[in-house]
Order: sequence, then C-alpha cells, then structure tokens
Amino acid sequence: MVFGQLTNRDSLRDLIVSINAHEGKSYHLGFGKSVTRSNLAKANEKRDSRILEEFAYHLVSIARKQRAHHDFKIKGQVYAFDSTTIDLCLSIFWWAKFRKRKGGIKLNTLFDVTTQILTFVHVSTAAVHDVNAMDMLLYEPEAYYIFDRGYVDYERLYRTTKHSAFFVIRAKDNLCFKRMYSLKSDKEAGVKSDQIGKLTGFYVSKDYPEKLRRIKFYDKETDRIFVFISNNFEPKAEEIAYLYQNRWQVELFFKWIKQHLKIKAFWGTSENAVRIQVYAAIIAYCLVAIVGSSLKIDRSTYEILQVLGISLLDKTPVNELLKNVNYQDIKEPFYNQLSLSLI
Repeated sequence: MVFGQLTNRDSLRDLIVSINAHEGKSYHLGFGKSVTRSNLAKANEKRDSRILEEFAYHLVSIARKQRAHHDFKIKGQVYAFDSTTIDLCLSIFWWAKFRKRKGGIKLNTLFDVTTQILTFVHVSTAAVHDVNAMDMLLYEPEAYYIFDRGYVDYERLYRTTKHSAFFVIRAKDNLCFKRMYSLKSDKEAGVKSDQIGKLTGFYVSKDYPEKLRRIKFYDKETDRIFVFISNNFEPKAEEIAYLYQNRWQVELFFKWIKQHLKIKAFWGTSENAVRIQVYAAIIAYCLVAIVGSSLKIDRSTYEILQVLGISLLDKTPVNELLKNVNYQDIKEPFYNQLSLSLI
C-alpha cells in the first residue's frame, strides 16, 4: 500500500500491474512470490487498520525528532488543529453517510507547525462535528494549540487551561465578553485592542469560569479585522496574531497530501480499507520527510517524493538519486507557494 502511495497508483489493478512488471524483484521488495488483486483486496478488507496506524505514529515520532529545530519565532511547541473532508459516493461507501445523498470522511489533524509533521489524525465520518475530535487530544503543558472558530467550545477549551496548555482561537461574532482591564496596544503593529476579561453568557461563563484575553487585530494584507481569544496573558498581542497566522500551514498540508498522495480515490470500499489507505499515505509522507532530513537534502518534500516515486525499483543509492538530480524542471504547484494568510 505504501508502494502504491509513493508511485502514485490510481487503483489496485494499476498497482498490481506495476508490481508484476517487476516480478523478479518482488521477493527482495518483501512482496512475496506473487501478488494478486483479489488477495490485496481481501487484505484491505480483513487486516486490522490499527497495524498501519501504529506504524504511522512510530514514523511520526521519528520524523518529528529528526526535524526538530528552534528557528520558530515563538518558543515552545506550536500545534494547529483542523479538519478536512473527503467526499465519497454514498451508494458505494454506505457506512460513511454525511448528507441525504452524499457520503464522506473527515480527517481531524493535529499539525506540528515547527517540524511540519502531523502528530495526530482522527478518521471519522463527515457527519461527526469537528469539536468532538477535541476530546481525542492529549494536551502538552506549555504548548500552544491553534484552532479556527469552528472549534469554539468553551467547556473543551477549558480542558486546555486545566492541562496547563495555551490556546489561540478566532472568536465568533456572538462573543459575550466583559472587559476587566486593558493592556497596552501597539497600534502600528495592527493591534486595535488587547483586553482581559470574562465571558458573560449564562452557560459559557460556567463552561469557562476563568479570565480570558481578547485581542482585536487589523491585518493590512487582507484589510480585515480579526478577534482572537487566548488563555495566555504573557506574549505580545502581535505574537498571538502571528500564532494564528501559522494555522494556515495545516491547510497547506491538507492540500499537499490530497494533491500528491492517494487519499481522494480509494482502492477499497470498506471502512477498514479506507483507514488503511489513509494511514499508508501518512506513512509515505513521513518516510519522505525522514529521508530528506536524514540525508540533509535541501529540497522540498514534493521534490523528494517525485524522485523517489520513479526510482523505487532502481538499485542506485538514495543519496545519489537525490543529490545528483536536476531540480530545475520540478516545480511545486502554485498553491504551495501561497504566502501565509490569517484567513
């Protein structure tokens, strides 16, 4: 399955044709003497997806350690949490009911902004609300968690505070907030106001009884005003805005993995097969990241994937493949060149 991800195969039939074309190398690749489409389909149906899930998290741990650095503007761990929905045909993927005539799955992902590696992914049907995935998170003390306003749930956000972690989230328009006092604002940096106060709604004040920080920030690039909420009172207001700005990196990750790996067209129809393919894609992403970091290749993940994808059956050492290739003709799609945005 990982071979199919790295070589960008479109279906199980396409994958088997590619493997059988190099039948003499199957044994050395660990495929066994013969691989058939029916056997692979049965494995996708019956083999527990948690096998690939555990291996994926093992590679995630290795990749994060190898890509750890201290160049980020804000000290400490910074995570962005968001979800992406993958549409499915309801008549085929009957278990993934989303709407009346539409199916889909949702990938709720915790993304490590500093290492550019995901740390957690929760696969569910698209009908499950985003905030439910917050119950799966294990908060690290002193770490920052960045959420979009779709995750505004004050009871769940209060768990972040109780675990000594920090959150930055974009406020909804109906925010009920009473100012207690104001902090000094840098108008030139775009900070309209920086206030400390409490929630005033009857239920929300019980869900989050402690003080909060509300920051109103003007973004010159988009000519828009954003309101952020945080439980950290120490950083400058513009640093809080900078943290939220980096939430966009998880969106770029979603676009990258959908464009370059196979998680939109699935090779099996059961829930187990879909999960296997998702975790196989994560494994492939981590392997490419680990190769680039271990060999100190100063190229993008996309470029490394392109070279590995057409060279998996070569006997040339990987470091030679990646260091001797001409990268001038390999161009990343336009969306990966987007500048970060607060949107």
